[in-house]
Amino acid sequence: MAVSADDIEIFPPAATASTPSTGLAQRPATPVPPSSQRLRAAGSSLTSAATTVLLGALLPSLIFGLWWLTADRGWIAEQILPSPAFVWESLLIVLDTGELWGHVVFSAKRVAWSLLIGGSAGLVLGFGMGLSRTFKAYVFPTFDVLAQLPVLGWIPLLIIFVGIEEPLKVSAVSIAVVVPVALSTLNGIANIPSTLLEVGRVHRFTGWQTLTRIVLPAATPALFTGLRQGVMQAWLSVIFVELLSSSEGLGFLMAYSRSLSQIDMVIVAMFAIGVVGILIELGLRLIESRLQGWRRNAF
Repeated sequence: MAVSADDIEIFPPAATASTPSTGLAQRPATPVPPSSQRLRAAGSSLTSAATTVLLGALLPSLIFGLWWLTADRGWIAEQILPSPAFVWESLLIVLDTGELWGHVVFSAKRVAWSLLIGGSAGLVLGFGMGLSRTFKAYVFPTFDVLAQLPVLGWIPLLIIFVGIEEPLKVSAVSIAVVVPVALSTLNGIANIPSTLLEVGRVHRFTGWQTLTRIVLPAATPALFTGLRQGVMQAWLSVIFVELLSSSEGLGFLMAYSRSLSQIDMVIVAMFAIGVVGILIELGLRLIESRLQGWRRNAF
């Protein structure tokens, strides 16, 4: 007897994707919603950030607690170590009168001028030595020797040439900025992969295209490292110079308060120096993160 292919008892229909014959074994896994993934990642980031903040606040909390306990028990005379409450009152007074802000502005202006002068000179030297072997052969030995001198070593010579007024402070701080900026720029250019430069030669890049499309993007991390070091050197150096010879600025505030045995104002000035330094560092980090997108797009 002939068998028909249409007989469903002998030839049952094939299982389709919509009616799986194996039940749960072929059921597709339920994907995790993207929103859940984002929430999980955000929670992990918040936990990590909270842990970092707590660990970072541990040491300052211990120092503050020891300070408060020492002042409260009278272990050290108040003329030597004033209480936190007294320092806080002094801080509020100078903030209310605007005296502290005026000193911060004076110091910040000196740092800005020094960064403009010293940073520009450092970039010129760094790019010159990095892009030209001849220029490096003539300049680098002398630069390397002069870079070993601290800012204090330049003060007597600068007094002879520029006096003891504002040019002395700006010149000394500018010298402190030149060295880290120039060295970081030189190292950044020297560490550019040769393959990138070869790509530029293959595509017949001009000198300007090579500089803007290859050299600058590749050296950007080193440039910002030098800039951050230069800024911090400038901030520390301007305080040091103001301690020596100045009639305004946070360094002057510290020296003047110490001469009057106003230790509370010395601590206020120290606090202001630290806060401004942290704000500068955070600002540079923000600028660097914003420019990283430009660096990726430049290649």
